Amino acid sequence: MGTDLADAPAPSRHRRRIALLVIALAQLTIALDATVVNVALPSAQAALGFPDAQRHWVITAYTAVFGGTLLLGGRISDQVGRRRTFVVGLAGFGVASALGALAPDLAWLAVARGLQGAFAALLAPTVLALLSVSFPEPRERGRAFALFGAVAGGGGAVGLVLGGLLAETVGWRGCLFVNVPIVAVTALGARFLPRTAGAGTRRRLDATGAVLITAALVALVAACSGALPTPGAVGLLATGAVLLAAFVRHESRTPSPLLPLPVLADRVLVGACLTVGLTVAGMLGAFLVLTYFLQGVLEFSPLQTGLAFLPLSGALFAAAQVAGRVMARVATPTLVVPGLLVAAAGMALLTLLTPHSTYLTGVLPAELLLGLGIGAVFTPVISLATGRARPAEAGVTAAVVATAQQLGGSIGLAGLNALAAVVGGAAGAGTVAALVAGSTTAAAGAALAMVAAAVVAALLLRSTH
Repeated sequence: MGTDLADAPAPSRHRRRIALLVIALAQLTIALDATVVNVALPSAQAALGFPDAQRHWVITAYTAVFGGTLLLGGRISDQVGRRRTFVVGLAGFGVASALGALAPDLAWLAVARGLQGAFAALLAPTVLALLSVSFPEPRERGRAFALFGAVAGGGGAVGLVLGGLLAETVGWRGCLFVNVPIVAVTALGARFLPRTAGAGTRRRLDATGAVLITAALVALVAACSGALPTPGAVGLLATGAVLLAAFVRHESRTPSPLLPLPVLADRVLVGACLTVGLTVAGMLGAFLVLTYFLQGVLEFSPLQTGLAFLPLSGALFAAAQVAGRVMARVATPTLVVPGLLVAAAGMALLTLLTPHSTYLTGVLPAELLLGLGIGAVFTPVISLATGRARPAEAGVTAAVVATAQQLGGSIGLAGLNALAAVVGGAAGAGTVAALVAGSTTAAAGAALAMVAAAVVAALLLRSTH
């Protein structure tokens, strides 16, 4: 039977500090990848020559597989040991990044991004678990989680700037190759992580459930890639629905489900999942609109584009800090609903963009509203959902909400991109007017997603806690 970390000698302070650095670097890799490719997407599209209707796969292939395998990744970490899972996830992520950087076409790139998502699903729950077990003492634990939160929150902003810098200097492939040296340096420090054996009682891993939910999601994303209901899209939609039903049926019968269905009986948890899913869909829609508008209409370089996103990241970070301080004193909908409506107002401003709009008057006000609004959403919603769970279900509850973020973002981004591509094509593909028409239409769809999230939050996030 494997031994738990609690039975092992406590690591020295020096080893814990190095372990924290290693964990932070791994989290930085995940956080960077969430945004580093975004600002390089127009460059990748121009180099590989894929159409507007398919460009979302560079993002959604990653988020779909990440979301579909996240629950399985957490279970594998518990079963085989966290340090071992960390090393495998890290190495796989680095190899997948290198494969993506070598991609000759969109299909290769999308498969590589999917592999990145699968290994990130191993890595993400593992780094959080390693952080928890490495710092049991309250004061050190608080400092460690503060650094971890700063890396997780700031990594996205760094990714935007780094992605722009790399795309401008060495090309879009550098945005994927950059993961390789970070992974190599992080792997060198893996020996300082606490060694934990797998669970003493082996539970059957629900690989079937992971395959079903991931396949269902990919089918649904592919169906949403076209804004018009073609026979192929309808077939993919039906396939996705059948696979989703098969997943639910399988989870209700397997002795070790990936997703214990009784967890979803909680109205607040369902509301939290819908809220974060719709919010991420709108947020990714905003990134899509702004990236192509800044580079295609305002003629910003990739680096300028990354820098132009920083006010949004700064406003989001500031709002999240305020929300974290006051959420214990006010009801969750009191923070979240106004935040979502402010974010929707920001998206509404983007629907007013024209070929003659400027960054200062057309883009910056919308960015600030988006950042301030979205920053008030995630911390209160996730805290409410996980805080209500029984201790034995806290981990799976957090994973369910995190999965909803990825799934909502995948399907939402595919649908919004399809709207932009269809409207842009009708307006004369390849022209500035077409790009603006597509972008403003996608912005309107994203605004509606934010409003829908506000309605869900108002109706379902009312709690008696």
